[in-house]
Order: sequence, then C-alpha cells, then structure tokens
Amino acid sequence: MKGWHKRYFLLEKGILKYSKCRADLRKGKLHGCIDVGLSVMSIKKKTKAIDLDANNNIYHLKVSLSLFDDWVSKLRHHRVFRQNEIAMYPHERHLSLYRLALTFSNSRLSPSLIHVPHCSLSDLKDCESYLLELNLLLKSMEVLHRTSSAPAINLSFYQVPGCGSPPASPHLHTSHPNLSTAEANTSFLETPDSPTDANRLQEDFCRLANNIHSTLRSAYSSLSAERDRVRHTIDLKRVCDGSRQLVHQASNESMSEFFDAQEYQLTSSSSENEASDDDSYISDVSDSVSMDTGYSNEGGSERHDSGSGGSGVQVACRRTTLPSPQPSSSSVSLWNILKNNIGKDLSKVAMPVHLNEPLNTLQRLCEEVEYSELLDTANHTQDPYQRMVYVATFAVSAYASSYHRAGSKPFNPVLGETYECDRPDKGFRFIAEQVSHHPPVSACHCDSHNFTFWQDVQWKNKFWGKSMEIVPMGTTHVTLPGFGDHYEWNKVTSCIHNILSGQRWIEHYGEMSIKNTSSDACQCTVTFVKAKSWSSTVNKIEGVVTDSGGRVIHSFFGKWHEGVYQGDTPSAICIWRANPMPVDQDQYYGFTQFGVELNELDAALKPFLPPTDTRFRLDQRCLEEGNIEGAEEQKQRIELLQRERRKVLEENNMTHKPRFFKKSKDDTWLSSNTYWEQRKDPGFSSREDFPVLW
Repeated sequence: MKGWHKRYFLLEKGILKYSKCRADLRKGKLHGCIDVGLSVMSIKKKTKAIDLDANNNIYHLKVSLSLFDDWVSKLRHHRVFRQNEIAMYPHERHLSLYRLALTFSNSRLSPSLIHVPHCSLSDLKDCESYLLELNLLLKSMEVLHRTSSAPAINLSFYQVPGCGSPPASPHLHTSHPNLSTAEANTSFLETPDSPTDANRLQEDFCRLANNIHSTLRSAYSSLSAERDRVRHTIDLKRVCDGSRQLVHQASNESMSEFFDAQEYQLTSSSSENEASDDDSYISDVSDSVSMDTGYSNEGGSERHDSGSGGSGVQVACRRTTLPSPQPSSSSVSLWNILKNNIGKDLSKVAMPVHLNEPLNTLQRLCEEVEYSELLDTANHTQDPYQRMVYVATFAVSAYASSYHRAGSKPFNPVLGETYECDRPDKGFRFIAEQVSHHPPVSACHCDSHNFTFWQDVQWKNKFWGKSMEIVPMGTTHVTLPGFGDHYEWNKVTSCIHNILSGQRWIEHYGEMSIKNTSSDACQCTVTFVKAKSWSSTVNKIEGVVTDSGGRVIHSFFGKWHEGVYQGDTPSAICIWRANPMPVDQDQYYGFTQFGVELNELDAALKPFLPPTDTRFRLDQRCLEEGNIEGAEEQKQRIELLQRERRKVLEENNMTHKPRFFKKSKDDTWLSSNTYWEQRKDPGFSSREDFPVLW
C-alpha cells in the first residue's frame, strides 16, 4: 500500500525472482522469489496489472502496455511447466526459492542469563532442514492430488524459453484451463493416476515426521533442563533484587517467555501492495478446490460502578462455554463462491452461514476492550511517557482475540442493529450500532470512570485467490479524564491465509501511529512485523515512545497474541499478558472466555435490552446452538427484511437515521449519549418505534 516501485524480474523454470536491478539479481540480492506454479494468478486487463497470491504473500505487478500480453503468456506457460514438474518429479525439484541459507538465532537473551546447549541447537537445526523438506512434500502432495483429479490433456512437454528441455514423460498431465494445445505437439496419452508417486510421497512424509519428532523430543529434553537452570538463577536474582520484576520470571508459562522459538511460516518476501477497485479481473486458476472442509462464578473483583443509567442487573454467574460446539465443515464448496470474486471486495458477497461464528461485528468491537484494565492503569499513571506505553499496549491487545479465529467470520450487522455490554466487574459499559449499510459502518462507544473509548470502523476486504486482505478505515479514540489526554490511532492491515485449503491463519502487519492530540509531548509508533521466511517474527510487534524531539524514551516488544514487555532483555518488564484460553477452545470457534460471554442472554438482563440488540438475532442464536439449517433459514429471512426496509426508504425518498449515534462535522460517528438514559427511563420495553429487524 506504499505505491509502485520499479523492479527487475527474471522468470526461470516457473520461479519469478526480482531485485532492484539486474546487477543485484546477479549478485543474489533478491527482494522476492515467487513459485508461479503454486500461486493463484489474476489478470487485470484494464490497468495492465497482474496479481499473484502465493498464499503467505500477495504480489501486485504493473506491466507496460507493450509487454503486458507477453508477460501473461510467459507466466501461464511457466506456471504449467512448474505444476507438471512438481507433479511428475517430486523428488528432483530443488528450487532456488528454498535454497536460502539456514541460520539459527540462539535467543534474544543475554548469554550471561541463558545458555542453549549445543546438542539442542544441532537438533533444532536438523528440524529446520526436515521442516523445509516436509513443506516441499506437502506442496507436492497437494499439487499431485489436484492434478490427478483434473481432466487429461493430449499434450507433450514443450520448450519454455529459459527453462531448458525437460525430459519427455509418458504421463504428462495438466489442469490448466487456458493453455492452447496448438502451442504444443499433441499425442494421445493415458490419464495418469500417479499411485507410485503418491505412495512415495506418503512414505517420505512419515519418515520426515518421525525424524522431526525424535529431534524435537531431544531438543525439548535439553531445553527443559536449561529452563530449570534459568528458573533457579532467576529465583536467586529476584531474591537479591527484591521486588524488581523481570520478563523472564519463573513460571509455568511456555518457553516463549525465555526466547522466541523458531516458527516455520515458509513465506516469500513481502512486496509493495496497492489495492485497486478495477473489476476487470480474469482469474487464471488451474484447479477447483473445495473448502476444507457450563457455568462458574465470575472472576475478578468489582473495581467501580459502570456509571449511572445501568440496569442495576449484575450477572452473578457467567457461562464458561457455548451451548454447542462448532459444527463440522459443510460440503459446500467455498471455491465455487469465491472464484468469480478474485480481486474484489467481499463485503457484498453472500456467504453460507456455516462460515460464520456466533458473534457479529458489533460484538467483535466490544472484544477490543477486554483488557480495559490497561486504560485504568494509564489513567492513574503520572508520567506521560509511561501513560503512552499503557495506551499503546491496550491498542495491541485488541488483536489478541483474533489469533484462534481465522477459521470463521462474524455475522454482518443489519442496519439499525445494536449491542450493549454493561460490565460492572470490569468497570465499563459499552454500546454499538450499525449506522450505515452501504458502505457498512459500525460505531461504538465505551465509557468508564477511568476512560472513554470510541470509534467508527469500515472494512475494505479483497480476496486474492488464496488469501484475503482486510484493510480497516477509521480512527480509534481514547480519552483519560485524569489528565485530559485524547489519544488517536489507526488500525493495521489483517490478512487471512489458506482461505481455501489447509489450516487458516491470520496475521496483522503495518504501522500504527498513536498521538495525544491534547499534547505534543510524546508520540508512539507500533510496528506489527510482517512474517519473513524461516524466522520468529510471526505475530511480533515492536514499539517506541518518543518525545517531541524524536528521542526514544521507552521501547517495548512482544507478540500481539501473547504479551508485551517494556525495556531491553533481560531486565524487561511485563506490561500485559493475554488471558489463558478456555479448555477445548478449538471446538468452540476459538473464543476467549470474554468472547464466550458476549452473546449470553441472561434472563435477568433480557427485559432491559432493546429489541434491536444482537442477542435477539435468531440466525446467530441458532448457530450458537448448533442448528445450521435453522441459522441459514433465519439468515436469509433477516437479509430479506433488510432489503425490504431499504426499498421502502428509497420509495419514500428517506434515509436511515441512527438512534444512538450522530455524525460529527468531520464525518465521524459519535455517541448521542441517549442510550443509557432511555434504557433507564422509560425503558426500551415501553417503546414501540423500533424497526423489526428479525
């Protein structure tokens, strides 16, 4: 999203490499390396652009008018060549994409604090090599599976410029739909089943899996012994230093508290992205892929009342699990829904209900204040630089709940839908409303004795073939009454990978800028680091607080799904740590405990809610209870009601007016401060002017 940059490209044997110039490419200084055969290619004729979704990264290329057709033709040919190379010669494909030097970083800690045994380093380096090979096997098994299910084409290997002459094969097979057979010599070939290749791949997969298990077990034993030594050392240091807190304190937490373990997100280098609204896309896709398819006492003490206007109802017990686990994947092909929408905004595309989770976008906004105690602390912190650290950490914590949630999407609120969350135990009360339908805009407001939080958010999302990018638009605001501070910040880009097959995962990347509009004494920049090949940067964040002259006052680091630490290792202090996940969270949509509680409709609370509250949505309630058929039926009915209401407004030349939010002079949505007063007197149950949403 930073504009276009001129690069020098080389396409060789289905691998597209690029650098700043030819000389850099010859020296091996690559900016990126893309396996075209494993990428989804989208062609935008109108703007002469080509998009390559390589799963973990999305590349956007613009080509000059005179070369565009030639680029498209060569990419298609190399793509077919590469796919056949993988399918026919799975054991002989040593790609430059994976010929990168393997390095291993001992740890982030000072050598004086922790020493990783040599045996564990050797084991982990062996694992790294095994994992690279295992990744190649998985890619080959995926391509072989897709290729063997596609129709055979009477085609022999042809000469691709720059590729050399591959050996002829009696079992050539391709699933590419756009390749002209006139460009190749034809012969009548039998359709391959490739049972031998498949069996060999499975045997190699098992062999590598056993090797990885053995070496990891050995590494774990060594690291466990070292962990015990470190714990003992830290305990002694804590006794000597008194109450000084260390980030690497002894605990039963994961070893990530001591150092960042290597994570193997095998990605190619990131590229400069630029979204486009041009709809003249041609999807160059070679395969058709189907979608992979209790209660307890409330913890925590009450800090303060949630303010006047509350219901006076305190839920003594909150549920600890959903009524029903997540249903099994549907047989409906997600690819059939998405294949015609590559490069387009998906906000207007109807999705089947089995892709949803039993929460909606308004409730997702409420999840951002789960760790509101950070703002409580900020409001009682005298040092303005330290206050900024707490506010920035709160902004980072808003992403924590998304870590286990890449597998499903929230319900889209209908126009006029509302949601409230009154939590005296946490000291805040929250309201949200869907204030616009085209474009969809959600507004929320949360107040407490210690802070006020508000935002209106609009999302722009695009599907690129394997991944979906979500670019939020809008500004988040927080005020701290204790000091008169008013903080503003932007959200970063999110991307969901493996949309169609494999394990979906989400990453957030970009730069978040936080400023205090009431004072220019300090600013803060938080970088959500985009994952790089064979590194531990997955989910990593880095932040600095600077004074008005740009001098760094505080620095902090961590991972947005785990915790944030201030200072430098080994003496960094833990500012925030994510709450532990509920038992069996993977069976319940990956919800946090706070998320589990959001859609609970307590009998004592029910009379106080307006009829537009999300908890009364029948489709969402059916899904929560495991009734997929009922949820789909209700979802279609609710969407039909919304279309009918919109038609009535258009016929009468009227526009929708939000009930609890109003538009400001700068086109942002602010609370009208009427919700809690109306709720208290005369109460929503006595009003009859609410629209029928469901």
